[in-house]
Amino acid sequence: MGERASPEAIANIRKELNADEGIFAQYRGYVMLLLRGEFGRSYYTNRKVLDDLMSKFPHTLLLAVSAMLISVPAGIALGFISSIRRGSAIDRSISSLSVVGLSLPVFWSGLLIMLFFSLKLKMLPPSGTGDVRFLVMPALTLSLPAIATLARVSRTTLVDLFGMPYVRTARAKGVAEWKVRLNHVLRNALIPLVTVVGLDFGSYLNGAVLTETIFGWDGIGRFAMEGIIKRDYPVIMGCIIVGTVVYVLINLLVDILYHYLDPRVRLYSSHD
Repeated sequence: MGERASPEAIANIRKELNADEGIFAQYRGYVMLLLRGEFGRSYYTNRKVLDDLMSKFPHTLLLAVSAMLISVPAGIALGFISSIRRGSAIDRSISSLSVVGLSLPVFWSGLLIMLFFSLKLKMLPPSGTGDVRFLVMPALTLSLPAIATLARVSRTTLVDLFGMPYVRTARAKGVAEWKVRLNHVLRNALIPLVTVVGLDFGSYLNGAVLTETIFGWDGIGRFAMEGIIKRDYPVIMGCIIVGTVVYVLINLLVDILYHYLDPRVRLYSSHD
């Protein structure tokens, strides 16, 4: 209400927020609000939080999908190359780059990417929400940690699989090396990779707070950051609840994919 709000206006706000009631009464009121599919209204804009979340979620979804389209093929390819060239200079270089990608903070890598592509080369706009030119830098920034994680996980998994008896048997039977690598090894490495991809995608759909804030991308992450700065509690709670639901649903989807990717899971389910 501002510093010059009248006592009557303050009293009306306190009544609307049930601030005069006990903490349990306030909690009960908020739960009943959630059961009706609402998150309340923003303290600053007076708009329904759910409406704002629904308008911003497509932007976050687009950013998350774009980041995964970059990170999944790049990370798996780097891990595959590293596994078949184990111990070589290429393997050591990829491992070193993976450590850098995992260690570099997102806010720092985002600023470096903005400095290079926007300020130096003047190829892309520095911030904002719009067409693909606005999407490239935040998607690239968001994909770097996922590329590093996928490269390390896929490299470790593939190295273990290359030493399995069924791989040696396939080679002894004269199966072409590329078929061994693709059909026998890479296919069996999908389970841990799907887990990593699912967890990363779920976290991105929660709203990449720092990435969206740095690049001014109008998604859930930036919306949550604005709510935190303004202490807009309905916005903060709405973002947390939506993020939790999305993360649980993504993990459920990953578990369902296990059933189709791993025959052992299907066999176990049929015995049950």
